[in-house]
Amino acid sequence: MSQDIENLANMVQDLAADKKASDILALEVGKVSTVADYFIIATGNTKTQVHAIADHIQQTLKEEGHPPLHREGYNEGLWVLLDYGSIVVHIFQPEERKFYNLERIWNQAPRTASFSRPD
Repeated sequence: MSQDIENLANMVQDLAADKKASDILALEVGKVSTVADYFIIATGNTKTQVHAIADHIQQTLKEEGHPPLHREGYNEGLWVLLDYGSIVVHIFQPEERKFYNLERIWNQAPRTASFSRPD
């Protein structure tokens, strides 16, 4: 895995934190699967916050030359998936995150410490 992908994963976590996402987590799924190198998982408390997090990530990464390959779930705002190929971003509302529990499904993937930035 390249340093560029790791840097991009860190940037995505920082961008989510910009919009006050909670429980931000990076799973190194590339160590156990070929689906992607990283899953970034974050929680927004409302549809509005989920949209704000997704919009901020998309806009900033597009400006950096990384438009998403695919986006799902935006209209509903319960679980937004942003696919950047090597990195897949999952932004959930709390109930959906608890229900789908990607951390359990991908429990063999190494995880970074939960991301938090000092205020």
